[in-house]
Amino acid sequence: MTRVAVVLFNLGGPDCPEAVKPFLFNLFNDPAIISVPNPFRFLLAKLISGRRAPIAREIYAKIGGKSPLLEQTEDQAKALTAVLVSRGLSVQTHIAMRYWTPFAAETVAAVKATSPDHIVLLPLYPQYSRTTSGSSLKQWREEAAKAGLSAKTHVVCCYPTEPGFVAAVAALITEALERVKAAGQETPRILFSAHGLPKKIVDGGDPYQQHVEATVAAVAAQLDRPDLEHQICYQSRVGPMEWIGPSTDAEIERAGAEGKALVVVPIAFVSEHSETLVELDLEYGELAKHKGVPHYERVPTVQTQPHFIDGLATLVEGALTVEGRPCSHRDGRLCSQDRTDCPHPGPNASSQ
Repeated sequence: MTRVAVVLFNLGGPDCPEAVKPFLFNLFNDPAIISVPNPFRFLLAKLISGRRAPIAREIYAKIGGKSPLLEQTEDQAKALTAVLVSRGLSVQTHIAMRYWTPFAAETVAAVKATSPDHIVLLPLYPQYSRTTSGSSLKQWREEAAKAGLSAKTHVVCCYPTEPGFVAAVAALITEALERVKAAGQETPRILFSAHGLPKKIVDGGDPYQQHVEATVAAVAAQLDRPDLEHQICYQSRVGPMEWIGPSTDAEIERAGAEGKALVVVPIAFVSEHSETLVELDLEYGELAKHKGVPHYERVPTVQTQPHFIDGLATLVEGALTVEGRPCSHRDGRLCSQDRTDCPHPGPNASSQ
């Protein structure tokens, strides 16, 4: 039987307070995050991580002193393996984190030791950006080349409107809407909150914002609730440069001024971590209360929701049929042609 190794990619997170500073250094030393040459990037990463580490440690202290991301990714890997095995595949699922353990190099070694016939690289970022999926896949290629890992490799570059992912998000929103209704709020506004990006990255051809918009359109169609307003917004803005917007905090303030209840959906995250558990739940929850939002409901991330895991399994099966180029869930280019950072060469582009 053909042996398949599936590699799940995610950001990673510190596993103890002492790991916070080196985790931040790894993040800011990534040329996809700070695009200046060394030694300047190294020095900037040292400076920024040193300054931000005390604040970040306080943030992680609010959720037990570490990120829950690895444990949740391990749960997703187990669930995905079970579904793929039930579909008749001989598969082992591995995890490679970008900025903390397990790093790509050790995962490459683990995959090579299993002698797979095929490898499927599956970022846990539904919407592609060169700062997330692009960075992780680039690092994997470099480490695989160093280790001489030569098995046939298939890449899922993005899946912003994959039906299982969309169904999972819609199901969780529907549950949240029932809770809001029980609290006496019939028509809340839905905020689809995604991690922000500097505007210059999007202007330079990154497809991330376009993918977020495609996801939200698909989820809104699945919900089929034209009575409800929805708004895309972006969180986690840092630094002085211009970021894509509107910002999530500004939208919360607007809802408070209008007396509008909110259902907040983390649309670009598939696991819980500091940006959901602290930023959305604690910081923005407090902001909503202070600004007079009558009800603030945060929708959980999809994690191991069955629709989502089934969707990932379908992506793996589809990727195994594609040779020599990255594939989306439609086995074609989803990005408009002006999105020059899209890893898919085309030719069947759409304007999503």
